[in-house]
Amino acid sequence: MGGVELRELRVFVVVAEEGGMSAAARRLHISQPALSQTVGMLERRLGVKLLVRSSAGVRLTEEGVTLLAEARAVLARHDRALRTMAAYTSGDGGVLRVGIPLELPSDLLGPALDRLAVAHPGTRTQARHLSTAAQLAALQAGELDVGLLRERPAGHEFDAMLVAREKLGVLLAAEQAAELRGPGGIRLDALTGLEWVGFPRSGSPAWFDELTAILRSHGLDLGPAAPEGQELIAEVKLAAVSAGRAFALAPPRWPQPLPPAVAWSALVGHPLIRRTWAVWPATARRRDLADFVAGFREPGDDQPR
Repeated sequence: MGGVELRELRVFVVVAEEGGMSAAARRLHISQPALSQTVGMLERRLGVKLLVRSSAGVRLTEEGVTLLAEARAVLARHDRALRTMAAYTSGDGGVLRVGIPLELPSDLLGPALDRLAVAHPGTRTQARHLSTAAQLAALQAGELDVGLLRERPAGHEFDAMLVAREKLGVLLAAEQAAELRGPGGIRLDALTGLEWVGFPRSGSPAWFDELTAILRSHGLDLGPAAPEGQELIAEVKLAAVSAGRAFALAPPRWPQPLPPAVAWSALVGHPLIRRTWAVWPATARRRDLADFVAGFREPGDDQPR
């Protein structure tokens, strides 16, 4: 692989994993023309065709399948070497790669970033918006230094600390919310007959299973599962519930402004609690990582997060 850059290999691996140029460009936060140019340069360096493009996405050639395995091995060894050497440094002057899920409480990261800036002014943070499952895979591959996950990983490979506890409420069409709302909010079983605007199980299996078990125990028919790979962004939630046939779940301090046709209400008894953990490799020895994690305030039971 003489002359091939690690950046080109990372781009190729992401394209292969996403199965399309548009999805890969979004994940890498670069433009699609820049991504296509990088893949084309890699193909020219190697003198082989790696991808076959079509309206349905991209397909790996035989050469592409071979390179994918080799590229993952090279990147894993490179990242492992960096992690090993990080044990001998203070962490200043480096990059702290942080995974972030959708709908993170707006005040959660501030104290951690402030502590990092004071203790390690030479460290800069690099944030990536990823699902819990994608963050866990990135942590295992050495592509993230710390992630904010909706579920705590099992086993001893990672350390974890609870950093947020959110009492989820419900988003409904405004007229429906006014009809169903009582003194303590809306009862969960009052949502029977409405479709749940959910997220794919693959994004966070343990949290999905916990959440759907509670919904079903209150008599809710969840309907068909959300399509795999579909991110539950704010616009999707708002558009779905405004028609009056569905409900979505959201925390009380949801950062997205609500249109007049949609209202948020608390749920009686707060039956749905969404937790977020800071997760990092148990073998990590970076001081800047330790100070970043120490900057989180552990939530108490009475906090609305």
